[in-house]
Amino acid sequence: MAKVSYVDVDPEIEDLFFSALCPGDRFVYSRLRIYPSLFSRSRKKGITQKSLLPYCSDLWAGLYDYYASFFGVRKYGYFEFGDDDDDGSKALWTAAGEKCNLNGWRLFVQDTCLRYINDLPGVSVPSLFHQSKIGYLHIAAPATEIKIAQYHPRNYYISHKVYGKKGMYVPLLITEDFALPLTIRLNYKSDLVSQGEGSFAKFYAIVRSSYQGADIYTNVEINFDLSADWKSAEATLTNVLGYVVGYTAYFHLYNLRGTLYVDNIELDHSGQNWTRDPYCKDLNQGFTRAFYQIPKHWVSVEMPSGSEFGSLFPT
Repeated sequence: MAKVSYVDVDPEIEDLFFSALCPGDRFVYSRLRIYPSLFSRSRKKGITQKSLLPYCSDLWAGLYDYYASFFGVRKYGYFEFGDDDDDGSKALWTAAGEKCNLNGWRLFVQDTCLRYINDLPGVSVPSLFHQSKIGYLHIAAPATEIKIAQYHPRNYYISHKVYGKKGMYVPLLITEDFALPLTIRLNYKSDLVSQGEGSFAKFYAIVRSSYQGADIYTNVEINFDLSADWKSAEATLTNVLGYVVGYTAYFHLYNLRGTLYVDNIELDHSGQNWTRDPYCKDLNQGFTRAFYQIPKHWVSVEMPSGSEFGSLFPT
């Protein structure tokens, strides 16, 4: 097999070339592979049989009957269904999808596929507090503490999806120009038990600013209830001393045992949310190879034996 480092394709045959071949690795080892544009009948049949879309479509079509039998009433939360009100039952998913930038159908498919993979029967009841996967921080013996951080300097790389390309991502340099106010916000559920004096659970950000040659650190924080069902919380920082250099967000649980669940994390300033992985698809995700310069979504600062964090699908 011939190995090449560069191929100059004649413009006249470029379309034909890329209709048959595609890059096998876009970053590290240059190679070409056959583009799978033609499928045999048996392969097409196998692909369609593996798809969960028909399964999801049948469940989506019967949502009203399922919820009516599940709740025993035609009202759930602030939604009230009429007779055979298909639109009303699907409005539950539409409202939940708005929290994670998905329409109701796409969120339903994502959630239902995860239920199928985890061998869970039926259909989920959508929530305005969490959607699909959620993040968790867990402390078990012998640990009594866990602390993780997400760093926000002015410049850093993220993994950015290429529009129009399924499953393709590129490293993208972000310049995060900071402008107050800074609002931290999230939804959480807690099942924690204090192990003694000085215990706490909180989500906070430390803003680093420079004033007359000195570094100034200003905190904005949310203190969690140790035992609570899903709820929202937020805090806002409106001014700091000097020029802002950057900030770091932290989750810190101390002298506790149990689990904290989180979703829809926001670090809002300059008119947008700058959180990496705000919907907690993979809290512990790291990047390698050509994406090595991209920082992990959250890094461990204090992680003794017995403590862990990540993402899961709630059962």
